[in-house]
Parts: sequence; structure tokens; C-alpha cells
Amino acid sequence: MDSHKLTHKDKKILVVEDEKPMRRVLADSLIAEGFSVLEAENGIIGLDVAMREHPDLILLDLLMPQMDGIEMLKKLREDAWGKNAIVIVLTNLGDTEKIVEATKCGAYGYLLKTNWRMDEVIRKIEGCLCQK
Repeated sequence: MDSHKLTHKDKKILVVEDEKPMRRVLADSLIAEGFSVLEAENGIIGLDVAMREHPDLILLDLLMPQMDGIEMLKKLREDAWGKNAIVIVLTNLGDTEKIVEATKCGAYGYLLKTNWRMDEVIRKIEGCLCQK
């Protein structure tokens, strides 16, 4: 077993993504890396899980039904715990306005869905967790 995977076992990641295949790929890959993973299919459920479980990091899709990622991020930032939660947004290339808005709401970074590789996602997560 890789030594870096041992350091991940106590780290909880919440994946908030409405597209089930994308959510499964992310969750399965993170679990394979040794992370504990929580999942939510929209911002309402994601916010509830985040407030209850206090994950170490949240991967947050921006475009979702019921409550989008920006609204969830804004509501998260209103909470004492949530104002410092590490959030990386998942987005599509055309969402430049949303990326800017998410950054203003305190997102630690973003990943473009069309051109990320899982090793890049893991590196980004590890980099953000090291800053905490």
C-alpha cells in the first residue's frame, strides 16, 4: 500500500454532483486513493450532508437542479464551520462567470470537467488539504 494513501484514510471528501456517472467515477477514484467519500446529487442534499458531516473538502458541481453550486456555496459560507470549508468547484469550460462568482464566494479552485485527469484531481485535493 502506498504511504500517501495511509494519510488519506482520515480525510473525508464530499462529492456534490448531479450526474451520477461523474459522481461515481469521482467517488470510486477517491476511495481507491484511500479517502472516505460522501455523495450528494444536488445542492440541497450537499448542504445538509456538509453541515452534518463537516467533510475535509467538498468537490462541488456548479450546474445542478434544485440548488446550484453557487447557491450552496453561499449558504455554506453563512455558517461558522462552513465559512472556512475547503471547496473545489467542478465546472464546464463555458462557465467563466460562474467560476468568477465561485471564487468570490471563497472557492479554493476549480476543475474543468472536460480536461481533468484523476491524478490531477488528487493532486489538487492534496494541495488544498495541505493548506488547511
